[in-house]
Amino acid sequence: MSNNAVTRRRFMAGTLGTGAAALLARFANKASGQDGGQYNGNGEHRGGAHSDGVSGPMGRVDHARNGFHPTEILTDFNYGDRVVEENGRTIREYDFIAIDQEVEIAPGIFFPAWTFNGRIPGPTIRCTEGDLIRINFINASEHPHTIHFHGIHPASMDGVPIMENMQHMPRDLTGPGMIPSGESFTYEFTAEPFGMHLYHCHAIPLKRHIHKGLYGAFIIDPPEPRPEAHEMVMVMNAFDTNFDNANEVYAVNTIAFAYNNDPIQIKVNELVRIYLVNLVEFDLLNSFHLHANFFDYYDTGTTLEPTLRTVDTIMQVQGQRGILEFRYRFPGMFMFHAHVSEFAELGWMGMFHVVEDATIIGMEGMNHD
Repeated sequence: MSNNAVTRRRFMAGTLGTGAAALLARFANKASGQDGGQYNGNGEHRGGAHSDGVSGPMGRVDHARNGFHPTEILTDFNYGDRVVEENGRTIREYDFIAIDQEVEIAPGIFFPAWTFNGRIPGPTIRCTEGDLIRINFINASEHPHTIHFHGIHPASMDGVPIMENMQHMPRDLTGPGMIPSGESFTYEFTAEPFGMHLYHCHAIPLKRHIHKGLYGAFIIDPPEPRPEAHEMVMVMNAFDTNFDNANEVYAVNTIAFAYNNDPIQIKVNELVRIYLVNLVEFDLLNSFHLHANFFDYYDTGTTLEPTLRTVDTIMQVQGQRGILEFRYRFPGMFMFHAHVSEFAELGWMGMFHVVEDATIIGMEGMNHD
């Protein structure tokens, strides 16, 4: 890499500027003191190097322009665009379309994304173990794509490219391979096993197709439902905005600092269940840390008993996922974030607003504009 290459920190400082720079990047960019009085010549905030100061991005993402809102994605469970009962079995049919789309991932920062149904992450598929799942996929992108589902299914539904050693095999043993632009395919299989799963494009080059946004959560509920809870989906993701195989922006559900701008409201003593998955490319590990609390963790969600009890931080490699369950005993604002400081400072940070009831007090800025 040349000396002129843009690192993630230099990018956030120099390119985002007053649009969406994280606090650390602003320190780097404002060391000259030309900052309207907020910083001194040492790059320290006028209130002191360790004062509260500015935290997170400045400005707001135009969610309406994007066509999706991260707060809505939290609880937007898709149980099927069409659902029918046939011979005592539930059949859930979904319509997926791959679209090339520009997405604003931080205020003023636009990413040339590839999306399922015009959003990142794609729709959260939800069903019950044993349901028949049918996904009608149309590729309206300029590139070939597939949909690969984590779970158990025939080879013909695995959504992978046809490799050289597969070319002469029957398609019921390989599947259709990559779906060219303008063409379609229907993936159909029985949903199993129950758990927290995912789907993603498996076209080549894989790292580019995942990184560009072609992924989503795939939840299979057990036959006997889990206890009632306030449920939400969090897809940890990141974006290499200058395509140097290093991410400049990190997030949960795509928008940097989304849940700082719009804290997630939950109630005191309410059971909260988070379906968490890591889809970050270019970084080996990601993590989730919960402030002032502990949670039980169900790795992959394929068991009804926790695989870890009373922890406050978990790590996930790409494609790893799990279910977190916890309750807050006290009201107030509580942070959650990646416990890799750089990830947190570049966007992967949010807040829970824990209230005694459903009334939000003193949060006039909490809206979905």
